[in-house]
Amino acid sequence: MTDHGGGVRSLRVPIPDNPLGHTLVHLLDTDRGPVLIDTGWDDPASWDALTAGLTACGTSVAEVHGVVVTHHHPDHHGLSGRVREASGAWVAMHAADAMVVRRTREAEPGLWLDYLADKLTRAGAPEEHTAPLHAARAAGHTGSLPGLRAALPDREIVPGELLDLAGRRLRAVWTPGHTPGHVCLHLEETHPARLAGNGRLFSGDHLLPEITPHIGLYEDPDDATVTDPLGDYLDSLERIGRLAPAEVLPAHQHAFTDAAGRVRELLVHHEERLTGLLALLARPLTPWQVAERMEWNRPWEEIPYGSRNIAVSEAEAHLRRLVKLGRAEAVPGSAPALYVASEP
Repeated sequence: MTDHGGGVRSLRVPIPDNPLGHTLVHLLDTDRGPVLIDTGWDDPASWDALTAGLTACGTSVAEVHGVVVTHHHPDHHGLSGRVREASGAWVAMHAADAMVVRRTREAEPGLWLDYLADKLTRAGAPEEHTAPLHAARAAGHTGSLPGLRAALPDREIVPGELLDLAGRRLRAVWTPGHTPGHVCLHLEETHPARLAGNGRLFSGDHLLPEITPHIGLYEDPDDATVTDPLGDYLDSLERIGRLAPAEVLPAHQHAFTDAAGRVRELLVHHEERLTGLLALLARPLTPWQVAERMEWNRPWEEIPYGSRNIAVSEAEAHLRRLVKLGRAEAVPGSAPALYVASEP
């Protein structure tokens, strides 16, 4: 447990078998009882860490008054249902992510394996990569997919509005990109250490001190809308830069200052990445081929199976941004899909 002052503490809740290590679940004191910002992964070790952290803060899960979810991913929303069962707390989420949770719960589990296999095939993945998905589908091995039965929220986070937290001023800032309904939460109160800036920001995965969040295509088999997640993310970054909080409390790594400086770094990073992709597209490439050639934190040959799926989705999001900007185009009639730089 880390005490950030002013009735704000953070708890390290582990994420099983993940290089990120843990989610920082934030505990905010209110006049009606403690409120959690995110909850962590739905796993026994994570639950034990969360409950032990609450005890270290002088409270318990039974006393939790509410849960504010920055976004629907299982390392943030996974334990929300269990917290609600133990405490009667309300659970709040942006409507766009609540819709994702609802559709996921209502879908037949095998649909997600079919969707992913088809999506990867259209992106140019080799048959040996999609074969395990087809095999899992045939064998009915769908129960291990995270997030299929995530808790439905019972309150909606409305962008620009203050949340109903007694004695606190916490305003929702819609920051789509990592997910369609990701929100940051601006604590509009004087920083306890009197740091220069506008309060504190719970940034979820939107703004992290040393790593860039995954920006891939929004995954939803039932939604054919052509979205632009990277464009959404870049616009959201600029919004947070203008907010200029004194301190950022992210969901991973550690708290930091100079949000505007970090925003500038990320804007430059993504522009450099788009420029690099454009150079690759001097000849037509599939999204899979683009992902193979992009710069990652390790060589492509060393990237694990699941991480390759994430990498391809990120390549697709960057390609879609280039197409929207008129800097690249899809090759008509290509299957798998091919992309090439537009003529100057």
